[in-house]
Amino acid sequence: MSEHGASRGASEEGIETSRVAVSDRAADLLRRLVGLHGPVMFHQSGGCCDGSSPMCYPDGEFLVGDCDVHLGDLDIGLDRAVPVWMSASQFGYWSHTHLTIDVVEGRGAGFSLEAPEGVRFLIRSRLFTDAESRALAAQEQ
Repeated sequence: MSEHGASRGASEEGIETSRVAVSDRAADLLRRLVGLHGPVMFHQSGGCCDGSSPMCYPDGEFLVGDCDVHLGDLDIGLDRAVPVWMSASQFGYWSHTHLTIDVVEGRGAGFSLEAPEGVRFLIRSRLFTDAESRALAAQEQ
């Protein structure tokens, strides 16, 4: 699975890293959704069931606040990147992992824009390497 990285990253010892990326298949779907709905954004809340899936909304329809963390902006080859947000409580669990937004067959529940397409977004994760963790810490100081 190849990925598109976030438009901003951290660098230490020549290592470029970001907190979030998107798979090619998810990027293709996002471009289609942007064509239908205009600019979009992601929000990852906590909770069970579909509350733990990344939800795609028309940008500005889901209001983010002080309890949300901006993970990055996904470059999907359009004029505008796709911002990705996560609730601060959920970020506490995921802060040590690199997240990739992917798409799989099967309809999820909820109000995410991909639901009528018969697919759903999901998060794939891996632990940051020590070097990536240092690079992110340096960026966030």
